[in-house]
Amino acid sequence: MSARERRPRRTRGALESLGAVVLGFESIVVFLGGLVVFGLKALPWGIEPWWGIVGGVVMAAAMVAVSGLLRHRWAIVVGWALQVILALGGILVPALAVVALIFGGMWAYATIKGAALDRANARRAADPDLSNGE
Repeated sequence: MSARERRPRRTRGALESLGAVVLGFESIVVFLGGLVVFGLKALPWGIEPWWGIVGGVVMAAAMVAVSGLLRHRWAIVVGWALQVILALGGILVPALAVVALIFGGMWAYATIKGAALDRANARRAADPDLSNGE
């Protein structure tokens, strides 16, 4: 396939776009949260502090991976699971609960409002005579 015959890009919906932005920015904060867990030595006795960094890296990588897969329905469920795991991190460092609350709210908005926008756009594309999307 030559450069002139490229396949057109797949159009992304509002849910996919908003969700990817939320998870992308959240991955940075989660990585930094892992550094906080390491620095405060907040893990229970017997667990090496460097596992905090490992946990932050794994969570951040999972969020980046899921942000690229949001075209699949199961990826939205995995995104919710990541929000719950982050909220559970609030047991170790209460500031992570605040982060989970803020980004969980943004994730909820992205998934709920994004899906509503996608449905409205699909209706409008199916019947262009609709006025005001009704």
